[in-house]
Amino acid sequence: MSQLQQEIDDIHGKEIYLADPYQPKDPDGLLRMVFLIPFGHAYSLMCNGPMSLCDLINRSADVPAVAERAIQYECLVRDGNRLTTPGGEPYRSIESPLPVGQADVLGISVINSGDMHSVFRLLDLAGVPRRSADRIPGIHPLVVGGNSGLADPEPLADYFDVIAIGEAEQSLPELLSILHAHRAHPDGTSLHEQIARVPGLYVPSLYECDFLPGGGVRDIRPKRITVLAGVHAQYLTVKDLHPAHFCYPITDGTAAGLHPVLGCLHTCGFCNLGLPDFRQAPLEMLTDYVDRLEAHKVRKIIISAPTFTQYKHRGELLEHIRAYAHRTQDQGEKVTTIIGSIRADEISDDYLRAVTELGDFGHLFTELNLSQARGIITIAPEWAAPDLVALYGKTQKRERVNKAIDLCRASEHVNAVMLYFIIGAPGERPEDRLAIADYARDVRRRLGHRDGAVIVKLHQFMPKPGTLSQRLAMTDPDLVQEYGDQVAARLRELVGDEEFKQHYRVEQFGASRMHLEVVCSRGDRRVGHMLEDLYDAGIDLHHLTKKQLLQTMAKHGLDYDRHLRHMDEPVLPWHVVNHVHTGAELEFAAALAERESRA
Repeated sequence: MSQLQQEIDDIHGKEIYLADPYQPKDPDGLLRMVFLIPFGHAYSLMCNGPMSLCDLINRSADVPAVAERAIQYECLVRDGNRLTTPGGEPYRSIESPLPVGQADVLGISVINSGDMHSVFRLLDLAGVPRRSADRIPGIHPLVVGGNSGLADPEPLADYFDVIAIGEAEQSLPELLSILHAHRAHPDGTSLHEQIARVPGLYVPSLYECDFLPGGGVRDIRPKRITVLAGVHAQYLTVKDLHPAHFCYPITDGTAAGLHPVLGCLHTCGFCNLGLPDFRQAPLEMLTDYVDRLEAHKVRKIIISAPTFTQYKHRGELLEHIRAYAHRTQDQGEKVTTIIGSIRADEISDDYLRAVTELGDFGHLFTELNLSQARGIITIAPEWAAPDLVALYGKTQKRERVNKAIDLCRASEHVNAVMLYFIIGAPGERPEDRLAIADYARDVRRRLGHRDGAVIVKLHQFMPKPGTLSQRLAMTDPDLVQEYGDQVAARLRELVGDEEFKQHYRVEQFGASRMHLEVVCSRGDRRVGHMLEDLYDAGIDLHHLTKKQLLQTMAKHGLDYDRHLRHMDEPVLPWHVVNHVHTGAELEFAAALAERESRA
């Protein structure tokens, strides 16, 4: 038995299906869609975009397709930037021995713009030509992309045939129906034109760009009059969303998760959480899911929602989990509940009491390990300066954070606080950054516990396409690293070396990752070609030097500093999917510039 087959057999032995059962389809005459997930098995189950769509396709009799999953198996062999299967056997999915490259459709999620190069790795692994122009219809699969890493889809416009903007529960099934019908009865309209008519689907090959020197576009327009000039993101109502959108459909027996809410009730100028309408899952759906976890003895529950405190039934849901935890405790075992970061201005005494009664709990899943933490609360003030908080539309005023910390102190179950701050943002002054250190010291003092810990997580300001800040200037990541070091030095000076070592941590992302995100988050189609060159050269894109990046960009006529600038030209690279009001952007930028200019 091959290593790959053995690993897949082990996966089958672990997986437990949590969603309602359904009658499997006969694949004869249906399309085959494979979702490529660039993670190992455990983490792939938490990728609820592809997982929920896979479940939707397979249980929907009216969708003429079957769906499978292919992941980054542990047995794969790394060769530079590429992955290969052991022994050179075909890369296959969990569900089928057929080669992935023989699928009719491939689906690839890009979660972060700095990880766009993973698309090359997955297509190479599947043996599929990377660029859409090199793929032959009917021989090679149609390649569909999606997720938040494609908020600016243009860097990968020459690599994806279609990009789903927003939620794809309606647009993807319609795409599959169009493709199935086109294969059976081709008519005079091209397949890509038919797909481009579906709301929420962007077909990059149907648009042409006039590039500006150094980066950006003068114009981007449809090649044909039948193609729309703009594509609107699709966000659906709760009744139109598949239940697996809210609850992980499969577990490996150790952990499972749920999404009680989608979106956010607040709209901050730098954040895209508030873009879709705020929606809440029915309580009964979630409590029934928790009951299934108990029946299958799944002991770790992940509440994957950064705005969980906005869920109107949070008390009832936490009580339901608490009852499960207590029953399990009576059996000599424990249930761990992990909750996404929460808003300080939404913490209440009732909420803290409910979470502390869960038993083993935390407010962070992947980023933090504290060996003696009783409980962890993650709060994102974003800025220490009150007027910057207000200018960016954040509602977590200092007094609200103080109130939240007072509640944590009174609960005696929270001894670790992680604080998220943004540095390098327009409007910021040096004293604003250094004030982060004072803020962190004050939070630990207010928390009051002798073993209390404060972790300061510094994030570089990155303008997100689709938000009011999308045109704003960025600070060079090398300089931002210096800013972070200054904050750490200031905090050490305030509290002393020993206290700093025992009770504080200051963390920030490495500059190499940020350099890549600078150009990928707001670049044009030339950026994808630049990424492909770096990838083919075998350069480790997780530890890319600025010199390597600049040299490769220059070969494609791109200027790094141009990607840092305030983008005041009328047409943005992501013009086709952009629907932010220009007047509001200008007003926002002017207010920040005015503050920054004040002494």
